[in-house]
Amino acid sequence: MSVRPSLLALTALLLSTPPVLAQTKAGAEPLGTALEGLPSAFPVQLLPLTVEGQDVRMAYLDVKPTARANGRTVVLLHGKNFFGAYWEATIRALTAAGYRVVAPDQLGFGRSSKPDIHYSFHTFASLTKQLLDTLGVKQAVILGHSMGGMVATRFALMYPETTERLILENPIGLEDYREKVPWQPTEAYYREQLAVTEASTRKYHETYYVKWKPEYDVWVQVLYRQTLSAEYPRLARVAAATSQMIYEQPVSHEFPLVKPRTLVVIGQEDRTFIGRGKVPAPVAATLGQYPQLGKKTAQAIPQATLVELPAVGHIPHFEAPEKFHAAVLDFLAK
Repeated sequence: MSVRPSLLALTALLLSTPPVLAQTKAGAEPLGTALEGLPSAFPVQLLPLTVEGQDVRMAYLDVKPTARANGRTVVLLHGKNFFGAYWEATIRALTAAGYRVVAPDQLGFGRSSKPDIHYSFHTFASLTKQLLDTLGVKQAVILGHSMGGMVATRFALMYPETTERLILENPIGLEDYREKVPWQPTEAYYREQLAVTEASTRKYHETYYVKWKPEYDVWVQVLYRQTLSAEYPRLARVAAATSQMIYEQPVSHEFPLVKPRTLVVIGQEDRTFIGRGKVPAPVAATLGQYPQLGKKTAQAIPQATLVELPAVGHIPHFEAPEKFHAAVLDFLAK
């Protein structure tokens, strides 16, 4: 696949409106469910897999160090509303420090296949391990953000010998949402997904940040333009299944079982939780309280270090990249 020259190039492509698409909703050009044609900052590779009898492909980035190699690998696991590409600045910071970086798009996300399977964190962890085995990586630092933090935790629990260290960046799942948020069938999540709009997507993304910046909108456009694809219902079904996965498959109760040394990085203004709009305001006020959840998680994990970032929301590697990368590199250096 092509190499992306800059974020400006990606933004320009996403916002372009070819004349032949004048009749398309809002004038935007649709994006395929595997992001066909979307530029990439790094070469994208595809790992053939067979999952539940279906032949699929898992997209990933494998970026070599740009400085003297230190022989260590960092695996970056993305959140639910993103894919591996949003790690670009983190990849550049890590490779400049001598690390090899592997950043997969989990099945159902980004440039990977969108199969109709039973989605689980166990499956994601297993496929990530299969990717590392294929690449000859015997040990790696596992870094997960948001939903990726739940994947990273499950990976560390399943493969402690492969997990050199664990880093959790504002992970969701620091609490068991089942205790306060009512269950709903996957079909309900699917109907909600079909109803999303550009405006509703942007409104949700705005909750991630202390201060919204125009450059963040590129990630809204990726998601929105996929809704214009003829294959979007397939993607919506996957999104519904992974929402149910997050709700039904908590990892928080198993934090005391995590063996590797762990860094927990928490933007203190984050209030993200699963079930927004589905619980009364007094209940909602008790969910997503990351300052308290971060401390609780760091206390639960036996070898954990907590870094709290004031005035930062759900995505530190966007809002405070220098502080986030410094915290990660300092932890890895010890």
